[in-house]
Order: sequence, then C-alpha cells, then structure tokens
Amino acid sequence: MSNVFDVLKERGFIEQCTHEDEIREMLGKESTTFYIGFDPTADSLHIGHFLQIMVMTHMQKHGHRPIALIGGGTTMVGDPTDKTDMRKMLTREQIKANGEKFKLVFKKFLDFSDGKALMLDNADWLLELNYVELLREIGVHFSVNRMLAADCYKSRMEKGLTFLEFNYMIMQSYDFYVLYKDYNCKLQLGGNDQWSNILGGTELIRRKSGGQAYGMTFSLLTTSDGKKMGKTEKGALWLDPEKTTPYDFYQYWRNIDDADVRKCLSLLTFLPMDEVERLSSLEGAEINKAKEILAYEVTKMIHGEEDAEKAQQTARSLFVKQGDSDDMPTTEFKSAEIAQMDIIEILIGTGLVPSKSEGRRLVTQGGVQVDGEKVEGLDYKLPPEKISGGSVIIKKGKKTHHKIKID
Repeated sequence: MSNVFDVLKERGFIEQCTHEDEIREMLGKESTTFYIGFDPTADSLHIGHFLQIMVMTHMQKHGHRPIALIGGGTTMVGDPTDKTDMRKMLTREQIKANGEKFKLVFKKFLDFSDGKALMLDNADWLLELNYVELLREIGVHFSVNRMLAADCYKSRMEKGLTFLEFNYMIMQSYDFYVLYKDYNCKLQLGGNDQWSNILGGTELIRRKSGGQAYGMTFSLLTTSDGKKMGKTEKGALWLDPEKTTPYDFYQYWRNIDDADVRKCLSLLTFLPMDEVERLSSLEGAEINKAKEILAYEVTKMIHGEEDAEKAQQTARSLFVKQGDSDDMPTTEFKSAEIAQMDIIEILIGTGLVPSKSEGRRLVTQGGVQVDGEKVEGLDYKLPPEKISGGSVIIKKGKKTHHKIKID
C-alpha cells in the first residue's frame, strides 16, 4: 500500500512538518494515531474544515487512526489565530449544541466502528483543571517570550491580546499531551495557521514525558492570488444545507477561476491524480467540464447524490438553456406589491444586493437582466404582462440567477 505521506504531498496538502523524514517513515511502517481539533464556534462546519476532514479520510484509508477532537473546552476561551478582534463568547450550552452538529458530519466521512476512529471532547479534561496545579505542572514549561513571538499572538498585539486568549496555546498544547499520554497519539495535524500551537504541544510532550511527538500542517484553502476560499456574498461556505443551499454550494465550485481548478480537484475530491491532471489541463470553454465535475463531486460528498444531481440539473438548465427550474433560489411576491416596486427595491427584496447603492451600481453597469433582457434604467418596473405571467428570472452579473414567483 502506498504511503499516505506521499499521497498527501502529491495532492498538495502538506505545508510544514516538524520532522518530515521521521513522519514519512512512521506513516509507512505503523498504524499511527493522530488528531485534528475543531472548535465549535458556529453551528456548522465550513469548507475550510472540510479540507481537514479530507486529510483524516485519506489517513484512515491508509490504516491510521483519526481522533476528531471537539474543542468544547478551548472554545470557552477562543483561538486568537487569524482574528483581529476577540471571538464572541459562547455559553457552554451553545458550544455543546454546535459540537453535536459537528459530530454528525464526522460520522459521514470516518469509520468509527471497532475503535478505527475516536471522537473526543477536550471539555472532558480542560474544564476540570485546577488553576494553580495547571500553572505549576504545565505553565512552567512555556516561555512568554517565545509565545509572544508566535504569529497567532503577534498579529493581535497591536489591537490588544487578552490574558484569556493568551492561554489558548497552553490549552491546545495540553490537549496534545493528554492524547499522547492516554491514546498514544503521536501526531497533530491542522491548518497552517495552527503551526505555533502544534509546536507548543510537541515541546510540552518532550519536556513532560521525554517522548517524541510530531506535527504537520496543511495549506489553507486559498485562490491562486492568495485570497481565502469559501467566502461568499452571504458569508462563509457552510456545509449545513440550511445555511448554504446545495445549489449555492454547487455554484460556488462551478464558478471558480480556471487557475484554481487543479488545486480544488486535488484537495477536495478523491479523483485519481492522472484524472485531476487531465481535467485541469483542459483549455478554453472545455475547462468548464472540469468545473462541473468538481462541483458535482464536492456537492455529492457533502450533500449526497440526489442533491448534487438536482443542483447540476438546475445549473445546466440556467446556463445551457437559460431556462427555468424549481430548484433555483426563489422569492415570492404579491402582484399588487411588486407592481409598485422599482428594480432596486426588487433586487433588495430578493437579497441579490445588500443596499440601494449596490443595486444602483449594478444596474448602471448593465449587470441586471429580467428574462434575458438588460435593465436599462434605475426606474425600471416589471411590465404588467410579466407580472401576470406568474414568474420572472432575474440575472445578476454573468452567473447569478434568481426566480421571482408572483401571485
């Protein structure tokens, strides 16, 4: 069987390793227990988390044992990494409810039967800690100078780093120590923004037990020009269909830049690499076939085959036939109500624009169509025949379609 390290490297996951040769050798000769932590700061995982789930799935397929660690304790403090302000404080109940939703997603991708994977919550050990004991047993091993030099804290120093958040690295490091001691977990994985926290854990294990633990980080999901992927007009690209519909999810991947196709096929699907290379080398209009496959594969994994098929059919009916579909995002209006509305009010009412100024800019630049006809003026209202027709399709820009039902 191939070494999972080589698989992850070839597919473009690996960014940094504490000991590259030793990690590769370990993953090639023994079943290794590893962990990734997920702080339930929201009621759904997002696409950045999915990248981590893909890594766990690759690892498990190659015979290694994942620990999906729910950060019920660490979320009480909040990770300052990549944040300009302190995270919103959540109650224990909110954190617990969010964590339960995360668990449902992990069960879709990982096999937890017969101890092949574990799901743990760091609240089980962190919330019981004695403060003075923690300072004496764990705090003594951390240098404040070194902690302040870490990227996760440096970026917050100007805005103000609270003592609460300053403890986050110690808590995450303690997690790794507990998992090493109790579950023989030798490897922590995470996004590249977690590098400092992971190093804290490997160092704590070395100082406390004399043992050797390892860390490996993965590229964050970014576009070819370095922007974080998974940001939409409505916020994050969530895995929960209540927060990001399967159609919107599919459309996000269908509309990515040509330059990002290879990266996304490598990281977010299980397609063999020769197929990834073939699809990403397509040129011109042909590259759209690769984007369709990408969108279908990722949507199928997250939302299931039926929703992926529906999203694909809806997208095709819009883009190929410029037609209509029941699965398109839809807003309903009363005929008397919409007859009084100008195009800006309609755009705001459907959620296609967040403000009147954005609506005006869009219309002025020729970026709005109604049933395939460009809207020319800001005072445009739907003509009576369209209102009596029962529905219209509004197109925003090149790619966003929205159906209006009129009764």
